[in-house]
Amino acid sequence: MTTAQPLDVQPTPLALLLLGRESDPRSERGVECPGDLPAASDPDLVERARAAKAKLGSKVFVLGHHYQRDEVIEFADVTGDSFKLARDAAARPDAEYIVFCGVHFMAESADILTTEDQQVVLPDLAAGCSMADMATAEQVAECWDVLTEAGIADVTVPVSYMNSSADIKAFTGKHGGTICTSSNAERALNWAFEQGEKVLFLPDQHLGRNTAVRDMGMSLDDCVLYNPHKPNGGLTARELRAAKMILWRGHCSVHGRFSLDSVNDVRERIPGVNVLVHPECRHEVVAAADYVGSTEYIIKTLEAAPAGSKWAIGTELNLVRRLANRFADQGKEIVFLDKTVCFCSTMNRIDLPHLVWALESLADGKVVNRIEVDPEVASFSKLALERMLALP
Repeated sequence: MTTAQPLDVQPTPLALLLLGRESDPRSERGVECPGDLPAASDPDLVERARAAKAKLGSKVFVLGHHYQRDEVIEFADVTGDSFKLARDAAARPDAEYIVFCGVHFMAESADILTTEDQQVVLPDLAAGCSMADMATAEQVAECWDVLTEAGIADVTVPVSYMNSSADIKAFTGKHGGTICTSSNAERALNWAFEQGEKVLFLPDQHLGRNTAVRDMGMSLDDCVLYNPHKPNGGLTARELRAAKMILWRGHCSVHGRFSLDSVNDVRERIPGVNVLVHPECRHEVVAAADYVGSTEYIIKTLEAAPAGSKWAIGTELNLVRRLANRFADQGKEIVFLDKTVCFCSTMNRIDLPHLVWALESLADGKVVNRIEVDPEVASFSKLALERMLALP
């Protein structure tokens, strides 16, 4: 009887990346954040952040995404969703440093829209976005080849969600497409169908499907799902030719957790509750909800809600908690749609120690974690963003 010898297996680049032992500059995720961070237990963190921000004065402009922790939001000059914040940054050309408390694709968008004299800083390079990671430039180029072979590329218009990397935005701009947000997805799709017969929607399948079916009256049969991990996306040429919406197989790891059971359970537990969800949720969740809309829509709906009303919100937990606290004195009951607590894990990588480190470094004249988009990529990305801004 012989003893099996251990296999001499060499780790792949992907395995090393997942283990945090290598990096991929084309990936949304970084794997390290160089520098000596303050300890999370440091009781002086708040004062250190205030002091560094005060020292920098008007040279720094801090952006805080709605999904950030309260401890970070406290130091934001403005709050909002990803596109609003990028535009806010562009509207402040006097600010030498833009500190973006969000995730990587958001900081990229800010770099694209701001001037060459401004420097965009992401406090933690590992703050990526799982949805944006689900579509790489190579995968999308291969998809376009599949559409070309099927004879439909010339009648297909790419529409990419704001939650995508600069590479994907550049692909969209180069191929005559536009960017959209969850607020203007219907307008973007209407524009796209005026330019061509089909839409390749990247990278969030749920926003694309919900907008097409719920808002524009298409059927589920008008949509096909392109899986980049299968040959030809797992679709036949006939299926591609018959489809109006070619949806990329991507999703938000937070919004994708909500289920129809979540909706049914909260209605049973809280009689009279209003279910309000983000359009990144699954189609069956959106169909069962009372209200559906972007982050800004969710906030405005709760602002206008009558005192004493009850709401179950299907979006990121930091925001839901903040809204619950904000409207508690008005007697509005606001709960998280699902029983399972789920933060956006990558968004939560931006914490007070990272923010303090970034601000103190800038105050000392050292720029850390600068986000710079390749000029050619930035040019085509900006073209796609400008098409969105020009939407009727």
